[in-house]
Amino acid sequence: NKHILQFAVEDWWISDFESFFNEVPAKLYIEALEDSVLLGIDKQVLETLYQRIPKFEHFFRVKVTKAFVALRSRILSSLQKSAKERYIEFCETYPDIEKRLANYQIANYLGLKPESLSRIRKELV
Repeated sequence: NKHILQFAVEDWWISDFESFFNEVPAKLYIEALEDSVLLGIDKQVLETLYQRIPKFEHFFRVKVTKAFVALRSRILSSLQKSAKERYIEFCETYPDIEKRLANYQIANYLGLKPESLSRIRKELV
């Protein structure tokens, strides 16, 4: 069983932050659904960049903070909102990728069965 936790669209960063910062084996994996540009960076190299280029530390802190806020928002959404509300929120968060994903991928991300997602889409049309 695969569970989709996040989609990263153009100019977004994605990582298994727990693995990176705690230097432990990853519990998550990242799958590119389209051609992508990837950047891999070693933690020690990152620390060196922080020391040599302070603006880079600020940049990375902003990226990590945004990722944390997005993850928290996603967790709260899954706990508090109906399936229909989660789908609408998905469309607002990822307006350009719905047509680029398979129905089952969106359903998996929302914690739904593909049939349920189809029903929600029909209701909204």
